[in-house]
Amino acid sequence: MQQFFATVAWQRDGQDFAGQRYSRGHAWQFDGGLTVPASSSPLSVPLPMSIAANVDPEEALVAATSSCHMLFFLSLAAQRGHVIDDYRDQAVGELSRNGDGKLAMTRIVLRPRVQWAGDAPAAEALAALHHDAHERCYIASSLKADVVVEAP
Repeated sequence: MQQFFATVAWQRDGQDFAGQRYSRGHAWQFDGGLTVPASSSPLSVPLPMSIAANVDPEEALVAATSSCHMLFFLSLAAQRGHVIDDYRDQAVGELSRNGDGKLAMTRIVLRPRVQWAGDAPAAEALAALHHDAHERCYIASSLKADVVVEAP
């Protein structure tokens, strides 16, 4: 078993907690020393109680899913003798009611675009790379949401 740690820290700073007039801004602290400013999404908690410039949990979930897929894809491509110069994913998460009527991240669409150094793999080989990366991505495997890869 492997364990991963994060510290989530928030302070009231004298704000009106009982009246729901407090900042949702907080920090994510990771073991490597990085601190990421976080907040609820302004779509969930209106401004100014949310901080639009900060990462919200929904965005982080989409980014973690995309990042996991990319890291496996890069590794598999290298193992198969391909060289990638650039990888970009305009991933989108959809928050809607699930089968139980609960608001949930129900779908994450990954849209990776890859620039190859040299010839790109044939369409079947590219599809196999994405399929294998998806199968290995433990973030996607952990989610109830549908994770769809829309690669050209």
